[in-house]
Amino acid sequence: MNDTKTSYLLWLGVFFGAAGLHRLHNRKIASGLLWFCTYGLFGVGQLVDLFLIPNMVEEHNLRLRAKLGTSPTGVPLNQSTIQFVIPPEAIAQSGPPSVSSQSAEAKSLTREQMMIKLLKSAESRGGKISVTQGVLDTGLGFEEVEAILKDMSRLGYVAIENHPSTGVVTYNFLEL
Repeated sequence: MNDTKTSYLLWLGVFFGAAGLHRLHNRKIASGLLWFCTYGLFGVGQLVDLFLIPNMVEEHNLRLRAKLGTSPTGVPLNQSTIQFVIPPEAIAQSGPPSVSSQSAEAKSLTREQMMIKLLKSAESRGGKISVTQGVLDTGLGFEEVEAILKDMSRLGYVAIENHPSTGVVTYNFLEL
């Protein structure tokens, strides 16, 4: 990431016969070489660049972030996914896998009991949990845990936040 101060320092290269260094630093190669060869477009372009440097730096940093796949706050935009490939032989031998997102015990719980399980899960994790942590601790399905947490948020028991570094949605139990 480029810094505006660095670009302004490189702009001062005009006083040493090296106009356009700030443009080269911000990956504006063609215009940087033009500025270098024409002494900053005879000084006029160099002078105008004093006002354009902040936008030039911001544009460079946005292009770099897009290339790296991060947002302006540094959070990755595309999350990697884990993929499990079942070989065709395994499917033929055992038949298609049965997908059951909930245990028999979890299916018999009332909504109130599910809320209590999520509350205990949050208590053991410092008052904050994500949907995945709730699923892991309670044995309930993802959609069900998310729906319950959203209901608890609507009722005022939980605040919905984002983790500052990962961007994961977390549910903060306000009274814990």
